[in-house]
Amino acid sequence: MNRSELSRRGLLSLGGLGAAALLSSCVSPYRPPVYAEPTLGGALSPAGAGPMAPSSAELDAMYGQMVDGGFVIPAIPYQRIPPRYYRQRVTAPAGYPVGTIVVDTPNRFLYLIERGGTAMRYGVGIGREGFAWQGEGVIQWRQKWPKWTPPDEMVARQPQLAKYSAANGGMEPGLMNPLGARALYIFQNGKDTLYRLHGSPEWNSIGKAMSSGCVRLMNQDIIDLYDRVPEKARIIVLQ
Repeated sequence: MNRSELSRRGLLSLGGLGAAALLSSCVSPYRPPVYAEPTLGGALSPAGAGPMAPSSAELDAMYGQMVDGGFVIPAIPYQRIPPRYYRQRVTAPAGYPVGTIVVDTPNRFLYLIERGGTAMRYGVGIGREGFAWQGEGVIQWRQKWPKWTPPDEMVARQPQLAKYSAANGGMEPGLMNPLGARALYIFQNGKDTLYRLHGSPEWNSIGKAMSSGCVRLMNQDIIDLYDRVPEKARIIVLQ
């Protein structure tokens, strides 16, 4: 499937829980290299070269242990993740305004469109078959170290989650919280869709389809994305 076909395909709006006001961001010390070939397709590479990834020193800085919000986030063994899913700056796919988030579901990439013709690209995990979604929406709310409250439908399917239900106050923030270090809540037509972009302690799920509909990033990557996303950002999810 070519880029123009992907660009025309389904749009959806995802929504968030709407509990927190937009929060100020931190500054990431790492600035990934620019890669040259635009597309919503396979891995990108610098002009005149084969596929590349950031250097080991850069990756150590990106995915090393970090302290955030009083929590110590463990280092990610990035050597066990396909290099195409490392955070990297690439040439932006055409046709999207600056500040737009584009999720390329088939290739497991999330792009944040930047000025100057570039985009920050992140590897993601997506919803397993039967829970996946597509379309267009708005990042209505953002939250650092959010609580997790499974929807009633999920609790019905998995009764063991009842202790984290809305009636029981949800699951407190923490390293094992399924929403991880950050959550970006997605709305459509002013309504919460219950879908979100979020962090995850399960780094080995990146590049796979296994979550219950939401788009997950490594905790280090969702923190970086959170710091860059503009207020009320548009999000487009392509299937």
